[in-house]
Amino acid sequence: MEVCMTTREDALEYGLSLPGTYQDAPFRDDNWQLVRVKGSKKAFLWTYEREGLLNLNVKADPEWRDFWRSAYEAVIPGWHQNKEHWNTIILDGSIPEKDIRRMIKESYDLVTDSPSKRIYEAVKRIPKGKVASYSQVAAMAGNPRMCRAVGNALHHNPDPENIPCYRVVNAKGELSGAFAFGGADEQEKRLAADGIPVINGKVDLEKYGYYEK
Repeated sequence: MEVCMTTREDALEYGLSLPGTYQDAPFRDDNWQLVRVKGSKKAFLWTYEREGLLNLNVKADPEWRDFWRSAYEAVIPGWHQNKEHWNTIILDGSIPEKDIRRMIKESYDLVTDSPSKRIYEAVKRIPKGKVASYSQVAAMAGNPRMCRAVGNALHHNPDPENIPCYRVVNAKGELSGAFAFGGADEQEKRLAADGIPVINGKVDLEKYGYYEK
């Protein structure tokens, strides 16, 4: 038998288990309890009781919005919110908990999405032993025109141990003299540790360039 989520506590607990979140009650009505993302303060999970049942409002990607509505009668267009971008999940016991969690997580991902986040995720995909140019990273992040944004994001890399920004070079394969974590010399050392030789300040892109399929 499928496990179903039926309580506000369960919904809030899962929402608060996602990174950088907090609970909020913005109205003078305890019926409305939200989970927001720290920093942007954007809400991705609204919880409230209506007609005797707990309801959850979650943001939905257009590609999945109608899928969820057609999959479950208890998923309807967002109540009191933009129906193009939000769904309401009625916790009547008919939806498996795993799918409720998935819809909450999808809402969280939509609210926390940003160009910098996509850039960092793209850089993580550059494998050891390969490099990519700024324009390639921009394309991998979904917008080939945001090369400058790539440079800015990498200069403010929040987790250089897990986001290997040293694997990003310019279109000629040249290293960055402004490499934020030690300059070109440090970038060269890290590339050498990956097995990538740097000759006259450049990497051979034909041999070491990464091209995502």
